[in-house]
Amino acid sequence: MYKDVRTTSEIVVAVDIGTTKICAIAGVRNEYEKIEILGVGTVKSLGVSRGVVSNIDKTVKAIKEAVEIAERSTKKKFTKVHVGIAGQHIKSIHHHGLLVRSDAYSEITLEDVEKLINDMHKIVLPPGDKILHVFPQEFTVDDESEIMDPIGMSGVRLEANFHIITGQMTASKNILRCVEKVGLEVADMTLEPIASANSVLTDEEKEAGVALVDIGGGTTDITIFKDGKIRHTAVIPFGGNVITNDIKEGCTVMQDQAEKLKVKFGSALAEEVYDNRIITIPGFKGREPKEISEKNLARIIQARLEEIFDYIMWEIKRSGYEGKLIAGIVLTGGGSLLKNVNLLAEYHTGLNARVGLPVDHLAHGYSSQLASPIYATALGLLLIAIENGSYSESEVYDIDDHAEAELEGIELPVEKEMKPWYDKIFTYTKEFFEASPDSEF
Repeated sequence: MYKDVRTTSEIVVAVDIGTTKICAIAGVRNEYEKIEILGVGTVKSLGVSRGVVSNIDKTVKAIKEAVEIAERSTKKKFTKVHVGIAGQHIKSIHHHGLLVRSDAYSEITLEDVEKLINDMHKIVLPPGDKILHVFPQEFTVDDESEIMDPIGMSGVRLEANFHIITGQMTASKNILRCVEKVGLEVADMTLEPIASANSVLTDEEKEAGVALVDIGGGTTDITIFKDGKIRHTAVIPFGGNVITNDIKEGCTVMQDQAEKLKVKFGSALAEEVYDNRIITIPGFKGREPKEISEKNLARIIQARLEEIFDYIMWEIKRSGYEGKLIAGIVLTGGGSLLKNVNLLAEYHTGLNARVGLPVDHLAHGYSSQLASPIYATALGLLLIAIENGSYSESEVYDIDDHAEAELEGIELPVEKEMKPWYDKIFTYTKEFFEASPDSEF
């Protein structure tokens, strides 16, 4: 028998507004400190370009549809959500802070540290930018440096280095406007690569030194950790959509055909394609079908991925942590689903690489759909929302009789409970790109 977790009032909702998909996900933390997923709604994103809202109406419509799908699974009406922000407008800077205390013998308190952090919000930024996150690095108390936690120590001068992440004010306001037009309140906003890191990285990796690479549809986000702290963040304006466009131009096919080629037959390493099958794509209106070599397809994909990894290595060098990342690279996002992408990352960068799956924090019995890198950001946002206590309480949702009958009761596993709405969900997992029976593709 499965517990009716939907009776809890501490439901948390996160919304991932991406270039290719918009995902609303609701869950609770159980008594074992694991996350039980109650509902997932994922729809195609048409109003977002490279992580930034480009069409308000289309984005509002997609958010509304994704949220409604998740609401039906939980049988509750959401009021508050935690959202993510991304895009190539994201920048990071380093700044030094100083606090002179009046009493050298009293202990440094949490209030002193918070005052130092709040002072960072007063720094002058370029017009139109705003601070999204402030992360303290090492502290210095008087002449003693390299202190991770100064609380409880005594001293007059409290100093710290900070990693500050900024973004365009208009980008964040557009996200807020879209969510509010759906009738929801934004509890908080988090940089999406930080959310992805929460769901796929271990504490040991963050301590040893690791670069998280989230290959999304419009951008590739990089977050570097060392000694358990965020050391560097960057956004590369290339992602999975650029690879699809390369296939479209290189193979002279339609956009949707290029996407299916990438997902179903694509490989990140051409030398790993041994049988070199010929892929046949039906022609238009009686035209001759087009034949594409699987190895040539892999060469197109590999060329673009190598360019992305060149940018990644440039960012790692710029951060000053080249040669210090013991845990190497962790790949996540939809682009990490490409075959052999971790091998290409290792060959091209010289660093160990693995694909990060967002499953460590999920309770037993989660849907296999969620064990995919495409949900890393959404699940990470949900984890942060739970940590912040951003609960979304409301009345029971009024589901129509037909949908109620499809639910088949509340004492069912999550994956079966959500099944009536899986057909409406758009994702980049391979099962959603199966060929039609009348096509050789």
